[in-house]
Amino acid sequence: MYLSNEALEPKRTLVGVTAINKVTWQRAGRVTEPGRYMLRFGWLTVTAEDLAIWQQFPEAAFTLVKIPGQAEEDEFHLGAFELPDPSSTE
Repeated sequence: MYLSNEALEPKRTLVGVTAINKVTWQRAGRVTEPGRYMLRFGWLTVTAEDLAIWQQFPEAAFTLVKIPGQAEEDEFHLGAFELPDPSSTE
């Protein structure tokens, strides 16, 4: 599955190093199955555990973690997640 979402493109620093970026379920195309998905910035691996968190907390934002040693294409998995501040939605 290829998801084209420009909002997911990693931010670059002045020296060309990828900065930490976050991804929400909506930005990941609301995937429903664990798997490996091609996004604009590279491949994203989503686990059943990641999906369970998104199902319970649909607004959760995961940190993208680059998988080291992938020379040809960027590969990421989901790391720690944050929940939106409930006071900011009131």
